[in-house]
Amino acid sequence: MEKLISTNPARNYEVLGEVAVTSDKEIEAKVALANKTKTSWKELGIRKRIELLEPICAEFKQRTDEMAELITKEMGKPISESINEANGFVAEFEWFMENAELALQDEITHEDNESLHKIVYEPWGVAAVISPWNFPFGMAIWGIVPNLLAGNTVVFKITEECPLMGKLIEEVIGSCDLPEGVFSEIYGAGDVGEKLVRSNIDFIWFTGSTKTGQQLYRVAAEKFIKVLLEMGGSNPAIVFSDTDIAQAIPVIYNGRFRNCGQVCVATKRLIVHESVFDEVVEQLKKLVETKKVGDPLAEGADIGSLAAERQLILLQEQVKDALAKGAQVITGGQALSDLAGAFYQPTILTDITPDMRVWYEEVFGPVLPVVKFATEEEAVELANDTIYGLGGRVFTQDEERAQRVASRIAAGTIEINQSSRGLPCNPFGGYKKSGMGREGGMMGFRELCQVKVVSREK
Repeated sequence: MEKLISTNPARNYEVLGEVAVTSDKEIEAKVALANKTKTSWKELGIRKRIELLEPICAEFKQRTDEMAELITKEMGKPISESINEANGFVAEFEWFMENAELALQDEITHEDNESLHKIVYEPWGVAAVISPWNFPFGMAIWGIVPNLLAGNTVVFKITEECPLMGKLIEEVIGSCDLPEGVFSEIYGAGDVGEKLVRSNIDFIWFTGSTKTGQQLYRVAAEKFIKVLLEMGGSNPAIVFSDTDIAQAIPVIYNGRFRNCGQVCVATKRLIVHESVFDEVVEQLKKLVETKKVGDPLAEGADIGSLAAERQLILLQEQVKDALAKGAQVITGGQALSDLAGAFYQPTILTDITPDMRVWYEEVFGPVLPVVKFATEEEAVELANDTIYGLGGRVFTQDEERAQRVASRIAAGTIEINQSSRGLPCNPFGGYKKSGMGREGGMMGFRELCQVKVVSREK
């Protein structure tokens, strides 16, 4: 039987455990069972579905410390960040339960003395939910919970990088008396995910790379089913000359280097007005060089490892390309040979040109290219010089400029100065090749449903 081996990228890839890869017959059986129960799950009604999910949320809440340690071991995130992930997404689970009924209630579109017309939100049926490794618990919650609340049954595949987190999620959900077939889980690499989405499903929910998302979109087109895709990003942050630099620097640092730079909505390109360019680069360099890279389970480690050796190799190739084309290293620029694992120094690069991979590709690691601009128009042009459009940030004290530039950046989320988009009430998704549809918020619930109009005589 083929196995998925879970390793610790921060401790020289030591083996943590293994999980059996799901066979074709098992996938077929799980999907068949999800189809068998989808009508009864839908007809339970949303209040009963909430009632059945409440014990699952409570169990996750009891096990946040265990989950945080497992997140850190499987993908290298500092333990403090893993604790934030576990606690934060349990809170999002609670928000989903508190707001699902309001989001999905019937809407009256017309009423007079003779008739009543309303919109009814109905589930698609069987949802194939596929989540990534950078937030292995959090993205699983985003995919599984709203789908179940909306009335879809779920067949879930977690990333092959974090199979033990997948087993924990399966264990918790399986212990809480959901009807058989409402939730099941499969394990494996991309080929297993493709077998799932080519099976008898009704809807695809995916968070991950643009390359994989585009392939899933092709499959969905052949099957003529709905998809919700949240994919790659290369977020710009624009720093205008009137920016409060002291306040901006910590925001830029966290925006780029949190989770070792492995965040889809991270700041991946810094665009700075020429009059403050040197100051911004110097202040950011000083802050970065105070940070400690080390064992993510140890106290005091600000930055852990990358999630896998392949991520380290890719990052090295991207930086090597930039240096060969004339980029300058302000700080960092090397893997850390004194640490056994997928460790890379937090890195700032300047003298960036558009033909460099660090500019036009998504960089999923602690590397920040910085470029300068002279005019607002040039800044917007640089910001939009990407196939992605997930998010962006604008630093300026000029409110009119902030709103104007925000409207001109082609992205799904724009944050101004120190503000954060990270509220569960906000829908999340991107323009261009960053995705299709929206996760989260009231809008996110409705993406998981078909819209039916029911009219009747009075």
